[in-house]
Amino acid sequence: MITRLQVDGFKNLIDIDLRFGPFTCITGENGVGKSNIFDVLQFLSYLADYPVSEAISKIRGREGSFMPSVSVTDIFRRVGSEVSDLITISAEMIISRRGEDDLGQPAEATYNYLKYALELKYNPPNSGRQIVEIMREELVPMKKSEASKTLLFPHAYKWRNEIIQGKRNTAFISTETNEDETYINLHQDGGSRGKPNPFLASNLPRTVLSTARYASETPTVLLVRREMQKWKFLQLEPSALRQPDDLETFTTRVRVSSDGARLPATVYRLEQSKEVLEEFGGSEGLYTELANRLSELVENIAQIRVDKDERRRTLTLQVITRDGTIFPARSLSDGTLRFLALAILDMDYAEDSLICLEEPENGIHPERIPAIISLLQNIPFDPYDEDLEQNPLRQVIVNTHSPSVVSEIPDSALVYVTSVEYVSDGHRFRAAAIRALEDTWRTAKGETSVISRGNLIGYLNPINFTTPNEGQQGKKVKHREDLQSIIQTTLFDLENN
Repeated sequence: MITRLQVDGFKNLIDIDLRFGPFTCITGENGVGKSNIFDVLQFLSYLADYPVSEAISKIRGREGSFMPSVSVTDIFRRVGSEVSDLITISAEMIISRRGEDDLGQPAEATYNYLKYALELKYNPPNSGRQIVEIMREELVPMKKSEASKTLLFPHAYKWRNEIIQGKRNTAFISTETNEDETYINLHQDGGSRGKPNPFLASNLPRTVLSTARYASETPTVLLVRREMQKWKFLQLEPSALRQPDDLETFTTRVRVSSDGARLPATVYRLEQSKEVLEEFGGSEGLYTELANRLSELVENIAQIRVDKDERRRTLTLQVITRDGTIFPARSLSDGTLRFLALAILDMDYAEDSLICLEEPENGIHPERIPAIISLLQNIPFDPYDEDLEQNPLRQVIVNTHSPSVVSEIPDSALVYVTSVEYVSDGHRFRAAAIRALEDTWRTAKGETSVISRGNLIGYLNPINFTTPNEGQQGKKVKHREDLQSIIQTTLFDLENN
């Protein structure tokens, strides 16, 4: 999980300092930079696998899509025709203590509360250097003794003490300058024993972290890489959600993909999972729980199951109504499938990392939005439950500009992104700024600037009471006299709650 993100120079993100808890909802007007926060997280995730230039090109793209690639200069802050030449990013995170390397061998982190920092420089194409050069890369331990001050979201001491494990006082990755050359050092997990492995920064096409592959060498760096690789940016596509799965390619490691593919195979795996079967009392209990959750969105649901077709060697997700009618996934609505995918993610304890979702209200009837927001808030870990097996370390970040969504969000989970004016080197420009509601842990402890409820209500209120210059015929709903009492009551409730 990521607990803090600091960014400067990435698109319109200037001196951004954003804290995260189990659940975070990012909102704000269009074009202020909400999606850029997701972009920088996705960029970090791609850097764990790909060279820097390729990671840049993948931002906001999709596998197999025809979307144009993002160019290098697109991620650096631009004012007029001038491009800023420096991006700094740091992410504080708690990682899973155990995992596997690329050969399936077990890896155990020496310490799992860490800060990863990266500094990238833009060089003009004719400079003779790499267009994007890594100037600094660091992976350092965060002090456990100070975790009560650095983990700002409300949590129990027992949970914190259970989740942060190990001991380390020195860096896992460090940067040093020697004779006008910068080197990125990869240190062994043994600490001071053994010399670090230095890499000449000007020649690096990718991060040093992305080279960690084997448990026997640098297990902690490897597991930080695994953490960033696991970050899931959901783009649930109806066509992917409706697809059956090939039984021949089924594995016990299958997960719901970012686009929603592998839904039947994931449920089939859960049906055989020891942990799930113990919690729900068998496969029938699992399917009953799924049906109960889906019934919050769609009435008349009696059962959910995975049909295993031995002849075709396929797995197909099916919904059965109370009158016994069977609907395969291809017959279900987009909103039903999205809700079902999120319910499955919630029940899958193998999902133990960051889940990001833009516009969770898509495809959902307004009356059912509270149900999907309740589901999303149920997915993350409980910071008061130290039973880690039943409380996997995962979190959810959603991004929305929907008043219907924001009205369902607890004050402490809400982050408001606005646009403010900056002046630098004689240039005026606008950039994103982070705000939060007063009397929440973000403003009380994290020094996040306050947005007043009045300003937030102004943003959420989609109703314009200006009297239109039009006759009664064709009058808009919001201008109908017979609805004014309902509208006024709604606004009163918003202003007083």
